[in-house]
Amino acid sequence: MTAAPRRIAVVTGSRADYGLLRGILTRLQKMDVDLSVIACGMHLVPRFGETWRIIETDGFPIAAKIDLKLDDDRAATVAHGTGIAVSGFADVLPKLAPDLLVVLGDRYEILAAAVAATLLNIPIAHIHGGEVTAGAFDDAIRHAITKMACLHFVAAEPYRRRVIQMGENPDFVFNVGAPGLDFADTAPVLSRAELFAQLGITGPERFLLVTLHPTTAQPEADAANVAALLGALAEIGDRSFVFTGVNADPGYRAIDDAIRAFVASRPDRAHLFTSLGSERYWAALRLADAVVGNSSSGILEAPAVGVPSINIGDRQLGRLRAASIIDCPADSAAIQAALENIFADRFRPDPSLVPPYGLGGASERIAGTLQKIDLRQAFPKHFHDLEAPLSGPDPVS
Repeated sequence: MTAAPRRIAVVTGSRADYGLLRGILTRLQKMDVDLSVIACGMHLVPRFGETWRIIETDGFPIAAKIDLKLDDDRAATVAHGTGIAVSGFADVLPKLAPDLLVVLGDRYEILAAAVAATLLNIPIAHIHGGEVTAGAFDDAIRHAITKMACLHFVAAEPYRRRVIQMGENPDFVFNVGAPGLDFADTAPVLSRAELFAQLGITGPERFLLVTLHPTTAQPEADAANVAALLGALAEIGDRSFVFTGVNADPGYRAIDDAIRAFVASRPDRAHLFTSLGSERYWAALRLADAVVGNSSSGILEAPAVGVPSINIGDRQLGRLRAASIIDCPADSAAIQAALENIFADRFRPDPSLVPPYGLGGASERIAGTLQKIDLRQAFPKHFHDLEAPLSGPDPVS
């Protein structure tokens, strides 16, 4: 008697994580699995482009949508939205009855999915665990999800060691690289003229790809970050600016409003897109002079195509760095100096250096493991003690 296909549910909460999950979804869809996609968070908010439509256009029917009621950018709204999400997943997951729930990253809606699945006794596979981003509250969320998951797909060996250090069984912690890099070789290559025609852009052909998100662990830094970034860009007269939208994190409106005002005052060469979509984003990434801001894309994806990144502030503090990244404080002069070095071709990282997050193929490895692994060996899980206990002071008796 043939076993029933494994039921796998995949959660996506934003255009960013969907871009990383898309390759995995494509492969799972071709396998003998019963695949369900759950869309939540930013995907359902009109201000952020209702990007759930992109998921369905790509051929992935959405089995359930969970609205977090993100009506503003207050921390309390996000906290309440997380609670709403836990309740929503508690309703949806029993109906879908997955054998395995797949989540990626470190956002609050992903935490909500993991909490509900844990309480419903559903095994969890977590992608991109073990990383550190000290400038965002995502750091704590990421590690919390790790402790709820039984399968772990990490992007680099130091992250694998860190997950094991947290008590996870090494047999179920897989260093696969970053799944987002799979599009470096497969996304269509567009000319600059083709890309600009698709985006409706006129103006200087050379351009910067710019994304700035809130620094949630240090919300007081957001005003300085956006002021420094826009102050530096205002001094550049011979480039276009392609902005991608801000995350729905606490404090996003101040950043979003400042960028929208900057774009409105420069309609001939500054352009804002809530979402470019994976294929057009990769096309833009290849053609940009540099990636500027504080997005993880400047840390993970840009180095894979040899594009330099200017990383502003502390949001990505703690992540592994490629040689193509310039870290800058929230200072317009420092950002402008970094850009001038790139424009003048004085910043030349060694192209032979392998980026720290691999060279692609992660999606295939993840999908294959999700389909075939014996979940009975991984779940329920047990705390894995290190062979050599960590040294430290004796407990107080």
